[in-house]
Amino acid sequence: MEKVNLREKFSLFDEYWKPKIVGELNNQHVKLVKFAGPFVWHHHEIEDEMFLVVKGRFRMDFRDKHVWLEEGEFLIVPHGVEHRPVAEAEVHILLFEPGTTLNTGNVHNDMTARTLESI
Repeated sequence: MEKVNLREKFSLFDEYWKPKIVGELNNQHVKLVKFAGPFVWHHHEIEDEMFLVVKGRFRMDFRDKHVWLEEGEFLIVPHGVEHRPVAEAEVHILLFEPGTTLNTGNVHNDMTARTLESI
């Protein structure tokens, strides 16, 4: 049992769209990721995802609307819902999701992070 300092963990990496595992509980992963620019449209067949904004802001696009998230706000995207995160500037995000969740969901391309580093 050790505390996790989010600011310190975010300082350990610079790449975008490559989640890092910082904790595990009940088959769930706590991940940190930096966003910049648009991600890919995708959905997750069985996993819900929680996005918590630690620093900055971003827009979650859905096919019929979009939602802006500011620091200290979070959004849960239910499984099966197509979505695309878009960040106009660098944003720091904490993800809480099942350990089986692939960052690009049903899409497999060069942005897919198949293995994740624990930091």
